[in-house]
Amino acid sequence: MPVSYPSSLHINDQQATDAGQEPQANLSAGRLIVFTGPSGVGKGTLLKALRQRYPNLDVSISATTRSPRSGEVHGKDYFFLSRDEFMAMVDRGEFLEWAEFAGNLYGTPKATLANQIAAGRWVILEIELEGARQVRRTFPDALQLFVLPPSLEELEHRIRQRGQDDNQSIQQRLHRAQEEIQAAPEFDVQIINDDLDEALQKLETAIFDGDRSYALTSKR
Repeated sequence: MPVSYPSSLHINDQQATDAGQEPQANLSAGRLIVFTGPSGVGKGTLLKALRQRYPNLDVSISATTRSPRSGEVHGKDYFFLSRDEFMAMVDRGEFLEWAEFAGNLYGTPKATLANQIAAGRWVILEIELEGARQVRRTFPDALQLFVLPPSLEELEHRIRQRGQDDNQSIQQRLHRAQEEIQAAPEFDVQIINDDLDEALQKLETAIFDGDRSYALTSKR
């Protein structure tokens, strides 16, 4: 069935203060682009195509407790950690955000991301919904993008086509996807990933807003 999207779609080390509010980061030296959407919607494919065109864009490397998929490399695709290693980093306050999804932990190490932005880099952070909400409190000026599937049937087809999940895991992902889709209005731009070329064009427009000068310069 077609996805029922919310009607209000629109385009439009850090510690708590004594008042208990999350301090807001200064992005004037660089730019953070938060990239979110349901599992299997094609975020990785879109990002790969985008970086082939604009290699000057950086991608933040997340940490996870899930097992590497075929071809994934530690330190390049993810930092693959044991649950004990991950929770030790949580205890030391080393994550900007972290969340559990489908039985695995995911998080964004603070130090690398902060250094990239301070150096004037444009950094894309691909994360799950709960992580995006946590990042929003610290980086309210970040560009927030949400990728939607054309339908739940198509999303299920893509997940099954990957051949990486059993039926129970697929059903969990689809149930989670329905909940995540309802959160799409929280984001600055929503992109329906039906046709890859069209979705990529919309992604470029959202990020560069007609000015590709940064992405086309040689990497500093």
